[in-house]
Amino acid sequence: MSDTQALQGIRVIDSASFLAGPFCSTQLAEFGAEVVKVELPQIGDALRRFGSVHPCGDTLPWLSECRNKKSITLDLRKPEGVELFKQLVADADVLVENFQPGTLERWGLGWDVLSEVNPRLVMVRITGYGQTGPYKDRPGFGRIGNAFGGLSFLAGFPDRPPVTPGSATIPDYLAGLYGALGTMMALRARDHTGRGQYIDIGLYEPIFRILDELAPSYHMKGYVRQRMGPGTVNVVPHSHYPTSDGRWIAIACTSDKIFARLAEAMGIPDVAGDGKWGTVAERDADREAVDETVAEWTAKYDRDELMAICERHQVPCGPVYAVDEIFEDPQYKARDNIVYFEDERAGELALPNVVPRLSDTPGRITWAGPALGSHNEEIYEGRLGLTKERVAVLQQLGVI
Repeated sequence: MSDTQALQGIRVIDSASFLAGPFCSTQLAEFGAEVVKVELPQIGDALRRFGSVHPCGDTLPWLSECRNKKSITLDLRKPEGVELFKQLVADADVLVENFQPGTLERWGLGWDVLSEVNPRLVMVRITGYGQTGPYKDRPGFGRIGNAFGGLSFLAGFPDRPPVTPGSATIPDYLAGLYGALGTMMALRARDHTGRGQYIDIGLYEPIFRILDELAPSYHMKGYVRQRMGPGTVNVVPHSHYPTSDGRWIAIACTSDKIFARLAEAMGIPDVAGDGKWGTVAERDADREAVDETVAEWTAKYDRDELMAICERHQVPCGPVYAVDEIFEDPQYKARDNIVYFEDERAGELALPNVVPRLSDTPGRITWAGPALGSHNEEIYEGRLGLTKERVAVLQQLGVI
């Protein structure tokens, strides 16, 4: 395993707030990029105040999702702040921002200006609806991305209102993930062209992108998918089923062969193959009866017994876990999916580990989300060469 990290030497300026943009740069930081987080003096990122508050003064989402970053304070609304920001951008590789469209432009920090300051700059721009279109000026959050992107409509049961699809922050994380992916592509393109470029992502777009055949199915046959509870369009049984110990098990039969193995496990092999439910189409046409039959069978066994039966018959299955069960699961432990990290400021934290795994240059967690402005001296004096006297003046002016 190499001591070199995959993104070592890449400099990132993170002027984003809350979650989508910061999550993008966090992934870069986990793999060795130097990420400088720019925050408003005295106030900081809103993520510092969102979620459960840790005794250190910041929230758990901040400590987890802004790990490995250096924090500086800078007011981009002031002329002196604009000039300092340009100096930071001048030798950066990547800038991440998620202000509403036009905000940076009003401050004299639009793409046209910054790309002249640094023609090799890669700029990630994440907003509610993207930089163009009739809705570009609307504010956006993850919940709105879920709704506008088409996911919320599908979440829940058909006779009830749409529900939150697991988490209102899914679009933030997905947009951050696509932002990091776009950054890697843009850096690779820069190797060929010598030029940077900007990446434009609306929060709703990654949601719409992952909804499998939703768009082509509507275009081809006018099919408007409705809420299906835990069921899955086109295939059955493919849902969550009750167990005798009051828990739930997920079973996924995506082919006739898998269903035949499940039917064998249930002791009713005749319904598969040439039987009444032998094909995907036949099962889909009798969906309610298929699900009821599987549910009646699973309810006879506790979850561990069902897992063993399904595994013996090679039927894809899994426990529907709550977080306390995740902490006890041997698979999570074997792969170190949860890191018990000792942070200098916050003490021990249990954090989701870095994804993905690289065999030679893996990512790592170096520190949790930093204290506000804790790297001002290092960046302003060490990198930009400001004197202590100049820094003191800027502090008095409220610039940093």
